[in-house]
Amino acid sequence: MPDPAEQLQRLYVAGFDLQTFDRFPKAIGVLRDSCLAFLVPGPDGLQILGNVGWRMGESLGPLVEREGRKVFVHKQEILEATPERVAALEKFRSDIKAILRGQAAS
Repeated sequence: MPDPAEQLQRLYVAGFDLQTFDRFPKAIGVLRDSCLAFLVPGPDGLQILGNVGWRMGESLGPLVEREGRKVFVHKQEILEATPERVAALEKFRSDIKAILRGQAAS
């Protein structure tokens, strides 16, 4: 099983910020380029809790489709999912997954 402390160190070295959030006391927030994921311990080291998304205040806005367009949504707040934001989110997601598996980020 991967060591969670080593996984966090690799994320930090790769340029991710690590932060705690009062609303998610059992998770570590991982941020980069306004993207956010919450990590929790699992049987195979750290794993992503739920979805990755855009940081919206002190929470995460997942990417969803509303009225035929992609947006990030948190409660009543809606943020346009521009191609640049979607690309940043996809790179963020793939880099985290690679690092958690012990691979280098792309």
